[in-house]
Amino acid sequence: MSDHVLAKGFQRAELARKTGCHLETIRYYEKIGMMPDPPRTPAGYRVYDESHAVRIRFILRGRELGFSIEEMKGLLELVDGDTQTCAAVKKRTDEHLRNVRAKIRDLKRVERVLARTAAQCSGQEVPECPVLEVLGSWH
Repeated sequence: MSDHVLAKGFQRAELARKTGCHLETIRYYEKIGMMPDPPRTPAGYRVYDESHAVRIRFILRGRELGFSIEEMKGLLELVDGDTQTCAAVKKRTDEHLRNVRAKIRDLKRVERVLARTAAQCSGQEVPECPVLEVLGSWH
């Protein structure tokens, strides 16, 4: 790669290093259209710039907050189309928050069942086990 091109950008490995995102994850985001195609050198090497790093960080932060790939694609479409409004983003965020709260309720229910079941388990070397009984009758 020429020095001129390197002065303006960096390769995928450097993008991964700058963002903490795995190379394969960056490739995946490119493949599914979440990352814009970077320019290429005459030799065909991709050349990334800081805007790519900003986008990767945006995606990673959204994923850390539990947004699905499809939800992130929707947010990126708003940004890319320059059609984002606080109202549109809030609507999507409120829906995601409802889903997160539902998952928390489900996890709390699972925690109660596991705690109650584990408390019934003697931990002795006997064939009867309340944990296995609960698993066998779960529906």
